[in-house]
Amino acid sequence: VCQSAGCPNIFECWEDREATFLIGGDQCTRRCDFCQIDTGKPEDLDRDEPRRVAESVRTMNLRYATITGVARDDLPDGGAWLYAETVKQIHELNPGTGVENLIPDFNGVPDLLAEVFESRPEVLAHNLETVPRIFKRIRPAFRYERSLDVITQARDFGLVTKSNLILGMGETREEVSQALVDLHSAGCELITITQYLRPSLRHHPVERWVKPEEFVELQAEAEGIGFAGVLSGPLVRSSYRAGRLYKQAIEARCDNSQAG
Repeated sequence: VCQSAGCPNIFECWEDREATFLIGGDQCTRRCDFCQIDTGKPEDLDRDEPRRVAESVRTMNLRYATITGVARDDLPDGGAWLYAETVKQIHELNPGTGVENLIPDFNGVPDLLAEVFESRPEVLAHNLETVPRIFKRIRPAFRYERSLDVITQARDFGLVTKSNLILGMGETREEVSQALVDLHSAGCELITITQYLRPSLRHHPVERWVKPEEFVELQAEAEGIGFAGVLSGPLVRSSYRAGRLYKQAIEARCDNSQAG
């Protein structure tokens, strides 16, 4: 998806032998007001997709792969099998490759989340994206507290956890600070913070362009709150330098265990 999304960091990530794959098709059953993926009725589940993704990871000789995808509310399991199986197949075919699984919320159903968690990705990511006051307008099919609970369930399972905040959609600086506190309290270890870029006129307008110094301040603030790894900047994306952030989380866990 790095090429099709026009990601500005594509060459940096490929230099690190990292890439992101979109699974589940190109039609999402939900609509978020910042996302360029089309909303519609998805095609039937492609059960061979996990194998093909794993083959691509091997062909590209990746050190770290991020798996993301569309919401599949049309399926009884919401696509949980697909997310879990893709991680399993990548690990099986590429034992030295780290996998980050960036998931939807599966409506917060513990059994579906557990199925995904049991595939043991190196990082379990679920993006909060915005603040409570505007959450329903920006992400009508998601819920702020439910997204936090997904992260808590992943952390309780023992996984490294990660999330993302997009700035410029109408939030205030104080609300961003509170969202960072909420995420950390929910068990989130890694955070990326980025500037919203409007995909088209159909999408939510850009309400402000965040100054570079504010991203620097937020980086320091998030580190002060206790996040193990933070990337904050206008061109940061949630899978940017993902392998490096994962290493920071592991180092922080080692430091904490030694201190304990």
